[in-house]
Amino acid sequence: MSTPPKVAPSILAADFLILGELLRAVEAGGADRIHVDVMDGCFVPNLSLGIPIVEAVRRGTRLPVEVHLMIEEPDRYLDAFAGAGGDQLIVHQEACRHLHRAVHHVKGTLGKRVSVALNPATPETTLSEILPDIDGVLVMTVNPGFGGQRFIESTMPKLSRLRAMIRDRRLAIELEVDGGVDERTAAIAAGAGADVLVAGTSVFDHPQGATAGVRAIAGACAGGLLLQRV
Repeated sequence: MSTPPKVAPSILAADFLILGELLRAVEAGGADRIHVDVMDGCFVPNLSLGIPIVEAVRRGTRLPVEVHLMIEEPDRYLDAFAGAGGDQLIVHQEACRHLHRAVHHVKGTLGKRVSVALNPATPETTLSEILPDIDGVLVMTVNPGFGGQRFIESTMPKLSRLRAMIRDRRLAIELEVDGGVDERTAAIAAGAGADVLVAGTSVFDHPQGATAGVRAIAGACAGGLLLQRV
């Protein structure tokens, strides 16, 4: 029996006036980790969270914190975000000039987990050489830069191909999906093989609160796996 994907609430969609309260709410709701989006206005057309926010999140939760670096030349900031409390650093294949060096710096020198993200138009074959060295792959299901975008369903075949690559090579790698995840699309991603779902707006804008939002996404994941088996 398949295990439902983990849920990683993205605080990009949170109300920062009550961030500590919301972190406690998603933790109580069963969230598995906290996702922090870092944007530089260059790699993506938006500015967002930085090192002080990662430090605050680290103080505010017992959950693992993953830091998604949507920035140019992420190598320059790996030490800083690891030191701020990031348990897992996510770098973009498209932003890393020397991806192997960045990956091994995070894993070897910093002793943290590392994932590589792929934009919607980037093929999975670009990770063929680095795949044995990483802990996770994050498949962007929107074009990165803004929350609340529509899920790009045409990325699901890429997710399935990555699942097959990981299975065929017998690798212990998590597959993560980020962008446009709600109760409907969570089921689709779960059925396509996602291990982790990043959800922002659908959690923090949930009419019954962030706790219920996490549980709704988790329930939808289970439904997606059930549909896959039928």
